[in-house]
Amino acid sequence: MRNSMLRATSSTPLPSNARSVSGAVRGLLRRTAVMAALVLPLSMSACGYNDIQSLDEQAAQAKQNIDAQLQRRADLIPNLVNTVKGFAAQEEKVLTEVTQARAGLMGALQKPGGSDPAELANANAQLTGALGRLTIAVEAYPELKSNENFLRLQDELTGTENRIAVSRTDYNNAVRQYNEYIRKFPQVLTAKATGAKARVYFEVTDSAARSAPTVDFSK
Repeated sequence: MRNSMLRATSSTPLPSNARSVSGAVRGLLRRTAVMAALVLPLSMSACGYNDIQSLDEQAAQAKQNIDAQLQRRADLIPNLVNTVKGFAAQEEKVLTEVTQARAGLMGALQKPGGSDPAELANANAQLTGALGRLTIAVEAYPELKSNENFLRLQDELTGTENRIAVSRTDYNNAVRQYNEYIRKFPQVLTAKATGAKARVYFEVTDSAARSAPTVDFSK
């Protein structure tokens, strides 16, 4: 008999006021979910999260452009060295310096975990210095300076160096904009909460590399 009473009780419909309360609760939950979906993006925008991501991506893309141009410069060096060897094999010391500097740049580009802009800038400056010394050595070889392959390499290196300069400016501008933004309030709180850190500029930090001569094979 008790089981019959329990079944009867369980099958008894809820009173109308209970159904109203249950419906009101469901409605409140739906409205809360909708409000959260609307407020969350607004709050993230207000605290600068979206802009931090956008500026960081902009700087990352500019960094990739620098890497690509430096890689192109490094790829031109072996052919340049071989061409010079064909006319001035006795310039072994300066050719070795160029080869070693090129290896240093490649090492910075292929650094595990990603290349460091300051390290890249120093390695690139070292290569510029070695090429500058090669420029001086080439002056003693008029036939080399008029060689078709050498002239082509000269043009390609000059074009690459110009693109590196443009990419460096674009990257440093993007880094400055990003770094300044994450230091402002309230973005600084978001940056700390998300682990966003200041980016490193592409600039020479080695005083010896800073004084590297300008490369100009056309002189």
